[in-house]
Amino acid sequence: MELVTLFLVCLMAVSSTSAEVESKSKPGRGRGSMWWGIAKAGEPNNISPLANGMIYMDPAIHATLRRKQRRLARENPGVLAAIAKGANMAINECQHQFRNRRWNCSTRNFLRGKNLFGKIVERGCRETAFIYAITSAAVTHSIARACSEGSIESCTCDYSHQSRAPQANSMGAVAGVRDWEWGGCSDNIGFGFKFSREFVDTGERGRTLREKMNLHNNEAGRSHVQSEMRQECKCHGMSGSCTVKTCWMRLPSFRVVGDLLKDRFDGASRVMVSNSLRTTVNEATLSNRANPNGLKSPNQVGSSPNSVSSNSIHARSHQQKKINRYNFQLKPHNPDHKPPGMKDLVYLEPSPGFCERNPRLGIQGTHGRQCNDTSIGVDGCDLMCCGRGYRTQEVIVVERCACTFHWCCEVKCKLCRTKKIIHTCL
Repeated sequence: MELVTLFLVCLMAVSSTSAEVESKSKPGRGRGSMWWGIAKAGEPNNISPLANGMIYMDPAIHATLRRKQRRLARENPGVLAAIAKGANMAINECQHQFRNRRWNCSTRNFLRGKNLFGKIVERGCRETAFIYAITSAAVTHSIARACSEGSIESCTCDYSHQSRAPQANSMGAVAGVRDWEWGGCSDNIGFGFKFSREFVDTGERGRTLREKMNLHNNEAGRSHVQSEMRQECKCHGMSGSCTVKTCWMRLPSFRVVGDLLKDRFDGASRVMVSNSLRTTVNEATLSNRANPNGLKSPNQVGSSPNSVSSNSIHARSHQQKKINRYNFQLKPHNPDHKPPGMKDLVYLEPSPGFCERNPRLGIQGTHGRQCNDTSIGVDGCDLMCCGRGYRTQEVIVVERCACTFHWCCEVKCKLCRTKKIIHTCL
């Protein structure tokens, strides 16, 4: 019996490290990308906390995480559910943004040691850049929102704004008399930004050009979430008047972030590493670089309960070394182009063709894809079908129609048959 138990323990240890071993054997992919499989590895009830300081991990989920990521999950109960939600949010947004493109951000059934997005991430192309940016942004967004909802034990709302000076009326009110004040529960972007760096960037040491590309795109995704924080207010007063307003900072909908990153994808920069790395930038400059709108910097997040667990915060020298990991400048492949900015997406090589099936890269091709014969854009039949032509079919679709509400509480609809013409690529 003891031998069987020992064998099972060894088998679990091997399985939990197999993803790390494979990712190390393929340095081009980036060693920090295996966590994406958490989106498909189990249901939320498989990652819910059992008790304070204790959390159950499905073995399949356990195998997708690196050692540091597992430690962060243990030290921050409730965080795994938020990460899984963020991963699924990233997949859904990616597939929405590319629904009319030859590459439609397809995913595959997750198996241990395989990548959720397929082998396309082994190429340093635009599509890979977008995947890294959208997944990093989704984790930042999901963690920051979960903090304000009370779903993570180690963080709460961001109350730092409430210590700011009173805000004077912009219409010329008497100085020192405020017409609104900070209050409510602000989404904790500081914790979300910092945790995303700790969790998502694990394994990306920045030693190779591909790792620098991954780090840059991860940071670009986080920066878009941070810069889109908006102020929301609620009025207080007699009879609906707005004598005083209470305001807080709120995250945008993730669709806003997805739209912005899609625009960056269309204008992504092909880069190569610069010979001169900036290593003497002072701390204030670094803070401004990661925090362009004056929001609370992730490096200024206070102690518990709004900071990553103390065991995950290294000594000052180690923290400075970690900050320097993001302190590099990529230069454009074309010297006539300007260097990429903090929010720009960057890539290293042209995208492969997505017209024909390519099992080696996991590309499905566009055979059988629906297209729009009246469009001259990327969703048009000429571009989507890569000049192969398309098939036109008339189909009968049964849909609910003429819906009416009946008191109380039922909605009754009729079934309508309509003819639709669909076009599919040959």
